[in-house]
Amino acid sequence: MGKTKLRVIPLGGLGEIGKNMMVFEFGDDMIIVDAGLMFPEEEMLGIDLVIPDITYVRERIDKLRGIIITHGHEDHIGALPFILPELQVPVYSSRLTNGLIRVKLKENKALDGVNLNIVQAGDEVHLGAFRVEFFRVCHSIPDALGLAIHTPVGLVIHSGDFKFDHTPVNGPPTDFAKLAEFGQRGVLLLLADSTYVDTPGYTESEQVVGDALRRLMMEAPGRVIVATFASLISRVQQVIDAAYVLDRRVCIVGRSMVDTVQMAMEMGYLTPPEGVLMRVDELGRLPPEQIVIVTTGSQGEPTSALARMANRDHRQIRIQPGDTVIMSATPIPGNEQLVNRTIDNLFKEGANVFYGRSSGVHVHGHASQEELKMLFSLLRPQYFMPIHGEYRHLALHARLAQRMGITPERISVSANGHVHEFSPTAGRMVGKVAAGYVFVDGLGVGDIGHVVLRDRQLLSRDGIFVVIVAMDKQTGQIVGRPDIVSRGFVYGRDSEQLFDMARDLVVETMDGGSEHILELSLVNRNVKDALSKFLYDQTKRRPMVLPVVMEV
Repeated sequence: MGKTKLRVIPLGGLGEIGKNMMVFEFGDDMIIVDAGLMFPEEEMLGIDLVIPDITYVRERIDKLRGIIITHGHEDHIGALPFILPELQVPVYSSRLTNGLIRVKLKENKALDGVNLNIVQAGDEVHLGAFRVEFFRVCHSIPDALGLAIHTPVGLVIHSGDFKFDHTPVNGPPTDFAKLAEFGQRGVLLLLADSTYVDTPGYTESEQVVGDALRRLMMEAPGRVIVATFASLISRVQQVIDAAYVLDRRVCIVGRSMVDTVQMAMEMGYLTPPEGVLMRVDELGRLPPEQIVIVTTGSQGEPTSALARMANRDHRQIRIQPGDTVIMSATPIPGNEQLVNRTIDNLFKEGANVFYGRSSGVHVHGHASQEELKMLFSLLRPQYFMPIHGEYRHLALHARLAQRMGITPERISVSANGHVHEFSPTAGRMVGKVAAGYVFVDGLGVGDIGHVVLRDRQLLSRDGIFVVIVAMDKQTGQIVGRPDIVSRGFVYGRDSEQLFDMARDLVVETMDGGSEHILELSLVNRNVKDALSKFLYDQTKRRPMVLPVVMEV
């Protein structure tokens, strides 16, 4: 690698929604921007979370100077509990983001020994060859920051997640003057959020949600249950404000929601009027028309409070006919089925459910087409790399950049793991590094690979067929009849005849052919091959066949 070139390497967030992570490397110095997680896709059976593969960073750990977080959403901070204990470098973020990171690390028992630093718009930090300047952007969460990364080859702007909301409910708007100033200085490279590039016009203001919440609460005959992300502090504040005006009390439900709300209140980001909050054990003391419940579960997560209510599985709250449920979030790609199942169950319990854009109960926090055009006009970058989105978003953002005057050879539609090098006069892709999925399954991080997932998928389709055989250690002959255990394959009286035929085949396979004692591994393979062919011929199914041959 040339010492005079800036390397930009996405390890997550390109070609997908979530798992955002970007590496910047110059000479002997490296920084990471964001460390997010992604919810598992439908075929990732049993997987809890997906985080970026940091093999490239791990192999160059002596170069790493710090991690910078743009804001406190899960897709930007969720991987920190799993990678920070290993990387052991300073983390820089805004005050609220710092609080959310602490909550997340505490949940995962990873808070000890971490070096968390608070920054704000206008601050600068020096990390080796990099000087990072923070500027204010508006998003659906307070304290979101964009980054101006000063490098020896030029200025790089990382937008973070942003929109141009002129009437935000959670702080000042995006700093247009600072963006224009960067444009005057000269921008080598722009990395900009692509999530809603396919949406024409401008993104609606968060104030729209506040108006919709007040209207729905006013019309609701009974309890109002609002489901949203725990980190959407401004949305929780809007719910509290609407409830207070309409003389309702608010109960916070769900462990992550309770922890986050408590932290936000202690830090002054959430300011409920005196007496408006109530405990869950006080719900029975008030009539339904005076109650608002704020809960987790907007993504249909099976263990969330709302999903448990919808399934009659919550210890303290049951859905009642006349309840109004507001899903104040957009389903993350891949979660649509879970969300729809929760909504169906809520309707079955007699609730009236409001969801989707048409209800006005949620607006997204990302720039639409006209705002992205404005960003190009303000910054006038020399090179452009669309980030944060599936491939269609990145491709559409590249086309938008061309319409704004950036030539195609100066646009990098990249993918996770692609290595790009930039100098003051050139920018190009020069190679690839490892940037796959790391699966979190229970307490295991990275110990579940694609082979395990493939086996789980196979089991979910055609089941498992286990044959247990005892073999005489001295003679290699079968002792007794084989035992068969089957799950998810065949069931009932018809299976008995199939199992008897399978037993006969195993005996025939092991008794015939060789006059000398075979290795166990060869016996296992012969039995497996014979059974797999037999079962497919008989059923046209391919269960996972597991022979268990024991020497006695």
